[in-house]
Amino acid sequence: MNNDLPQVQIYTDGSCLNNPGPGGYGVVILDNQNHRQELSGGFRKTTNNRMEILAVIMGLKALTKPHQVTIYTDSQYVVNAMMKGWAKKWQINNWKRNPREKAKNPDLWQELLRLSNQHQVNFTWVRGHSGNKENERCDRLAFSAAQNDSLQEDVNYEY
Repeated sequence: MNNDLPQVQIYTDGSCLNNPGPGGYGVVILDNQNHRQELSGGFRKTTNNRMEILAVIMGLKALTKPHQVTIYTDSQYVVNAMMKGWAKKWQINNWKRNPREKAKNPDLWQELLRLSNQHQVNFTWVRGHSGNKENERCDRLAFSAAQNDSLQEDVNYEY
């Protein structure tokens, strides 16, 4: 681990009104100099899991140079896929979870793996809706983004 890298905390959350349905993501980025950045966006038809993964992607994309990153998310799916190596295994197995079952969201997992390789990333699970200030803020950002009138198309979502 390179302790010389700047440190940043990224809080993320995804939201979906119905599932699938309109969805959004929310991101809060905090650095050691008390700088704060908030990001959000929404899609017409997507899934909650896609928005959870995309929130992390958007947070990492906002970094312009390598960082030591702690991702805080209430998605055990994201934490386990990254920390237990599931996503890397799916990638090695041509995006299959097992011989009969395709991995879902390979477009997003591939991008998340690529971005994670540019940084030193640790994923930490936080319980959703339990009073964590930044997770609650991400939840509001994601929910609000999902309700926007000008939502984008999630072109890689398979109906």
